[in-house]
Amino acid sequence: MQERAHPISRRFRGFLPVVVDVETGGFNPEADALLEIAVVLLDRDGAGRWSRRETRSCHVEPFPGANIDPKALEFNRIIPDHPLRAAKTEREALRHVCEPIRDQLRETGCTRAVLVGHNPAFDLSFVHAAARRANYRRNPFHLFTAFDTATLGGLAYGQTVLARTAEAAGFGWDAAEAHSAIYDAEMTAEIFCRIVNRWEELAGSPASG
Repeated sequence: MQERAHPISRRFRGFLPVVVDVETGGFNPEADALLEIAVVLLDRDGAGRWSRRETRSCHVEPFPGANIDPKALEFNRIIPDHPLRAAKTEREALRHVCEPIRDQLRETGCTRAVLVGHNPAFDLSFVHAAARRANYRRNPFHLFTAFDTATLGGLAYGQTVLARTAEAAGFGWDAAEAHSAIYDAEMTAEIFCRIVNRWEELAGSPASG
């Protein structure tokens, strides 16, 4: 008897949703430094409900010649040359966060990872730019497809700002923790799971489940 497909691979056309948040030295992925990256892997149980599984993150060394706007550092409160920062090169950072994604792709039988983010074009552009600079050829993310919790939050709660969407979803918001890659990625993951789970409840049965 053929083994039934993994619950995750049955939901989004065989794509694996992975939540990502980056903190950077500006808005230009080709010129500005990638400073932090966090990814959150998700699980889907047999009943079709999504939840957080694992978070991977690291600080990233600015690539040679990278621009860092002081205004960006005021926003994300990163000190790039802090002696205890323990930053990795872009290649090392990508390997660190992408290896468990590739493991989950094999585990679930999914064909490609799809980045989930809050206004994800920004995060996706920095991930792909870093992969090109580092000649990192095991980048698991789809080139352009992404899931946007700003759009989903607008649909579900009438809110598009991450903090307001989190509050509307009942999670609250800690301004002191915000704008770190881990906090924002984990909150984005909670929002994504809450909205997708609620949709499937309203639909009466898990889609493609």
